[in-house]
Amino acid sequence: MDTRKGTSAIQCGLVWFGAAVSIAEIQTGIDIAAGARGSGAFSAAAWAIVAGHIFGGILLYAVGRIGARMHTGAMDCVKLPFGRLGAGLLATLNIIQLLGWTAVMVAQGADAASALSASIPFPAAACAIGLLVSAWVFIGIGGISKINAAAMGLLFLLTVYLSARFALSAPAGAETAEASGPDFWSVFEYSVAMPLSWLPLISDYTRDARSPRLAPAVSAAVYTVVSCWMFGIGLACGLRFPGAGFSGAVLACGATAAGLVVVVFSTVTTTSLDAYSAGESAKSICARVPARAFAVAVAIAGTAVAIFVGMDSYLDFLYLIASVFAPMAAVQIADWFAWRGVGALRPRAAVAANAVAWVAGVAAYHIALARGCAIGATLPAMATSAAIAFAGKAIASNRTAIDGNR
Repeated sequence: MDTRKGTSAIQCGLVWFGAAVSIAEIQTGIDIAAGARGSGAFSAAAWAIVAGHIFGGILLYAVGRIGARMHTGAMDCVKLPFGRLGAGLLATLNIIQLLGWTAVMVAQGADAASALSASIPFPAAACAIGLLVSAWVFIGIGGISKINAAAMGLLFLLTVYLSARFALSAPAGAETAEASGPDFWSVFEYSVAMPLSWLPLISDYTRDARSPRLAPAVSAAVYTVVSCWMFGIGLACGLRFPGAGFSGAVLACGATAAGLVVVVFSTVTTTSLDAYSAGESAKSICARVPARAFAVAVAIAGTAVAIFVGMDSYLDFLYLIASVFAPMAAVQIADWFAWRGVGALRPRAAVAANAVAWVAGVAAYHIALARGCAIGATLPAMATSAAIAFAGKAIASNRTAIDGNR
């Protein structure tokens, strides 16, 4: 038996199973279904969903592997390619992103719980979920491993049950005769945005891994497979019960109790990761910040935003996340391979080039999005950032060699 301290691959898999099972993933599948109809719509969208998740899963593995090799958290990892100031800016943006995700998750979870149980008003459901998230974070990921394993087992069984009920239920209305398949690259963008949103977090959970190779691989694989499953559930809901939403589909197939438990459990386990990593990001900016207390504060603030502000522009939020963190990941991965990991200190010229690469990637993303690029916005943005980062490495190396020969 392995007695080494640290996080096992199984523990990492449970964490990322909980991250993937969420109303946000299902809702995105429902939103994708809104632009498709006909008998071939599910398979057409499914290919794009799988492609986007595989691409995002590869990036998750690469970034998680960097954190596992360096034995540092997510935002501490980016200090190497971006310097302390750049890492501080990215950590701040990550905290804002995680606060937004906390609000999104609490709002969607409370909305679904309120719809499934008419006796619970939205504000009360949001407060209850926010308190559960705060408690989950306060206890700590490591301190609830057995509870987490039991919760994930229950969540898995109930999600299987819900999937079966959706598959066996009759559609709410007649299928339209006119088929309309979704645009591949639009669905790809929606799909890849989900794993991209976890890139600034994954190293917080792989840094203490017993196996720096296996744990990130299991994490990325579990998340990819389960997230595709959630997208598929949402897609099926949207196609079989158009306009009903997740809660309406659950009510239509008579699985109210199971749906309510899945909503609450999945929202708590997913949102706790967001809040926890917000605390870790704050700690990377200032070591004196109590990470767990900050995480609880984010959970409370996110709950307040969910109640009083709401998150109507959900898909726009996904695009904004992808535009910021896809280029960051491209630079981080390119820098890691260009400088061969942690073996070399980056000269100022390389750090500056990485910053330019990130900004150029963000700009490329929005230009591609505005002009309706045929292959979407994520791939051009990441290619731009990676190319500039590699060029910056070459320039910095040549400058260092010239200075050394003087």
